[in-house]
Amino acid sequence: MTVLLFLLGVVLFVVGLAVSIGLHEAGHLVPGKLFNVKVTQFFIGFGRTLWSRQRGETEYGVKAIPLGGYCKLVGMVPPNADPEQSDTAVRSRSTGMFAQLVSDTKEAEYETVGPHDHGRLFYDKPAWQRIVIMGSGVAINLVLAFVLFAISFIGYGVLQPTTTVAAVSECVVAVRGDEQADRGCTDADPESPAAAAGFEPGDRFVSINGEPIDSWSDSQRLIRANGDRQATIVVERDGREVTLTPTTTVTAVSTDPADPERTTQAGFLGVVPDVAREREGVGYVLTTMVDGTERTLRIIGTMPVRVWEAGRAALGLEDRDPEGPMSVVGAGRIAGDLASADEIPVAERLNAILLLLAGLNLFLGLVNLVPLPPFDGAGIATTLYESLRRRWARLRGRPDPGGVDSARLLPVTYAMAAVILVVSVVLIAADIFAPIRLV
Repeated sequence: MTVLLFLLGVVLFVVGLAVSIGLHEAGHLVPGKLFNVKVTQFFIGFGRTLWSRQRGETEYGVKAIPLGGYCKLVGMVPPNADPEQSDTAVRSRSTGMFAQLVSDTKEAEYETVGPHDHGRLFYDKPAWQRIVIMGSGVAINLVLAFVLFAISFIGYGVLQPTTTVAAVSECVVAVRGDEQADRGCTDADPESPAAAAGFEPGDRFVSINGEPIDSWSDSQRLIRANGDRQATIVVERDGREVTLTPTTTVTAVSTDPADPERTTQAGFLGVVPDVAREREGVGYVLTTMVDGTERTLRIIGTMPVRVWEAGRAALGLEDRDPEGPMSVVGAGRIAGDLASADEIPVAERLNAILLLLAGLNLFLGLVNLVPLPPFDGAGIATTLYESLRRRWARLRGRPDPGGVDSARLLPVTYAMAAVILVVSVVLIAADIFAPIRLV
């Protein structure tokens, strides 16, 4: 049963990945069709074709490896400006390896272009239309990430600490480095202020020093600000209010649950809050998207170092960073682990897989903004540069410099493809030999 649930989790993730990729490519297809660009192919996946069907001038299909997709917009690279040939022809001679590569690419690009296609090629379209076509795929992923986060946070809810006490610490254990208060108490550890004052599990905070408590963050803020003084705390216990007067102590407390090294000296009481699932609002979804964007950009900016560390982890030379990047193999494995975790309720497992797909779409949207081919950001950046160059020429009274020949970026495209391949191999190896586990 566990194996079947694991496989079900992997299948759910793969299907979600394929749908995300399909919607991304549809983000290019739909505006391309609306702006009358010739589109010859729309495929989800790579490798061998499993199914395809021709609809008008466009072939729609699914390929065997659901790790990507493509929408063939004819005219992504402009023809060579050769006055001795027609406006859709390309040069037959080249002067070097890269020039030959560009020439061959243009020949292949315009094999399906006929006289009736004039004005329907991608490079013929106004700059704003090209930006919309290239940027819509990114927008689809970001919108999909928002929708999935909203379904989880607004529809299902988020576990949040409440004002009710779940447990009372018996002693004071300072947080030092990676040492949380999870070790047992010893005779050398002083009794916690909460235990000394008579706090009990089930107590609900009403007020601290006369200030009403509406959330756990309120009580945490007031306790930490109290320092080593006596506090007057009113709690609700068994339907009646009880006043307790603990003397909080100052100790090192963590300021970031994800980074135990970040601590500060603050007032300490010694209670653990109960948690309950609460439905959040749109603001929480937006905050999560912003935080996720910051983390994703840090990962992208430090990718070489993180891939190096993942490679060392795959060889057993260091521990795998749980906050580091992973391949789709690792993400699928996590989905399988979540689905087969019998100790977690079914709704929790489905919600976790939903959040995994939401994070995946956020990453896909942001990484496609990288202004290097083959990412969509390269097409957007090239079009913006072309527009600025033409506008600058007009302001200076100079002739139109013409469009940017994006085909000249093909060497960069191949170089980036090689980098992506290496990164993928390293991360897949790390996900096999030193996997990140969430459960």
